Amino acid sequence: MASVVVEGLSKHFGSTIVLQPTDLSIEAGEFVVIVGPSGCGKSTLLRLIAGLETPSSGCIRVDGRDVTDAAPASRGLAMVFQSYALYPHLTVAENIAFPLRVARRPKAEVEARVAAAAGALDLTALLSRRPRALSGGQRQRVSIARAIVREPSVLLLDEPLSNLDAELRVRMRHEFARLHAQLGITMIYVTHDQLEAMTLANRIVVMGAGRIEQVGEPIALYERPATLAVARAIGSPGMNLMPATVAAADDDGVTLRLTGGGELRAPLRASPGMPVTLGIRPEHLQPSETGVFAGKVELFERLGPLSFAHLGAQADVPAVVAQLPGDRRVTLGETLRFGAEPACLHAFDPDGRALAPASP
Repeated sequence: MASVVVEGLSKHFGSTIVLQPTDLSIEAGEFVVIVGPSGCGKSTLLRLIAGLETPSSGCIRVDGRDVTDAAPASRGLAMVFQSYALYPHLTVAENIAFPLRVARRPKAEVEARVAAAAGALDLTALLSRRPRALSGGQRQRVSIARAIVREPSVLLLDEPLSNLDAELRVRMRHEFARLHAQLGITMIYVTHDQLEAMTLANRIVVMGAGRIEQVGEPIALYERPATLAVARAIGSPGMNLMPATVAAADDDGVTLRLTGGGELRAPLRASPGMPVTLGIRPEHLQPSETGVFAGKVELFERLGPLSFAHLGAQADVPAVVAQLPGDRRVTLGETLRFGAEPACLHAFDPDGRALAPASP
């Protein structure tokens, strides 16, 4: 396993900036997940680290060695792509062994490494099959085995589960977690699925518009999003977001006035008159006859121990999603009203940055 450090790394195609100058440090043995919407630059960052794209500026170091201009094969990395990219005329064993045979490794070493990789990914019984006889999950495991058989210092994964159905995605998430624990290898994983990020990562890198918005442990990003982009990216269902204005401010916090009426206190710092985006997570909404969040139930999702009520928009206030106990009975068209504890409120300034907490 190895560390990966990028400094001032950027990429542009003509006048189009795909990745703004970026700094990121990944420790040896970490499982880091890069998450963000399509077009945010996350796959470009991964391909730059892999050597599949040439940077416009900056440098890349793997375990302290500058590999910015090094060929992909000499970086000590391996990559798993969204498409399985298996050779259809080769067996599973031959597909896994392919990079070792290209490197002209001794036959005994090839056989031993193939057996070890197949065992790690539960492929031993499938070694004589060809890709067409495998399920999607099995094909993806073969592509991973082909990557790790080289014993890379870093494993790069570019949306490896996007072609799988929901059940297989869950199973393969377990496989990745188990594989990381078993091998201890540094993994950098790109996805647009925040659920994958929250369940797999030691740290999450949230990207938006070609730049890194925030880096941190999953729970830290969930509880303290630094920007509006992070608030949108992390959480399922997502954070409720709505326009508001700072009506008043003092040493203890601010009074936020919703555009549709109603006011809330929050222990945050801001100047009176500032337009902000108010955020509240569905699980932090509490039933209240005097609550400022209200609307008619347009959709009700019952998911076992939990349920979610989707309230229609009212006036200038967008639709709101509220979490309810699983045994709560709700009818469509029913009007529900919620409040929230001040400490659970988030707010973001016009530039999308989280407001700082008020002085204790």
